[in-house]
Amino acid sequence: MRVRVATTALGITAALLALPACSPDNAGNKHKTPSAARTGKPTDAVQETAGLSSAALESRLLDPSDLGNGYLPKPERPAQHDDVTVIGCPALSELGGDAATGDTLAFPHKAEADFTYGNSSSEISEELYSDSAKKLSDGIDRIFDAMTGCPTYQVVAGGTPVDVTSQKLPAPLAGGDEQWSQLLTFIAGGRSTVVKQTAIRYGSLLLVVSGSPALVDRHLDKALAKATATS
Repeated sequence: MRVRVATTALGITAALLALPACSPDNAGNKHKTPSAARTGKPTDAVQETAGLSSAALESRLLDPSDLGNGYLPKPERPAQHDDVTVIGCPALSELGGDAATGDTLAFPHKAEADFTYGNSSSEISEELYSDSAKKLSDGIDRIFDAMTGCPTYQVVAGGTPVDVTSQKLPAPLAGGDEQWSQLLTFIAGGRSTVVKQTAIRYGSLLLVVSGSPALVDRHLDKALAKATATS
């Protein structure tokens, strides 16, 4: 599974190095006190979201008209295949290099979209996956647990060190069967980027929204509503 902005922390390196140094978002500075990020229990109950194809998922992604003025689609970045090493976080290291580059935990149906906002470095990314409730729950839970289990660690990708701090956040109140949320800070070459990532499982559909904390908070409810709409 490849949640490109943050889920594998290691996959963010190229994106981070391409960004200018950015000041923290005002809303991002007001994140909540850390707490257990996962709520609910997996269920195999069949819901309207079960078995969606990638094409069906694509139609449920937010688009610029949903987001409003100032949002532009971000061109897809070529896949990176640098050697990756994790230092100081055994749990994340155990996921292996494939997980770091997004080639492990591949769900059969997926769709994704990335946007930039205005002339700033703020970005927001949305990804949708469809599989059995248990596979979605186990897959995303494994990655979140590994990443938030280490408050600080370092990722070296292609010879470039990236210092990472992770923090569990309270689960959102947006709904769904299970929720996860975390705040990540990446520092490389004197540049710092703060990324909020929230995942919500609704039946056999998994929504992941990542990016600038203020943008994630602003659009999460809208993304969930569109992703789970049945008409």
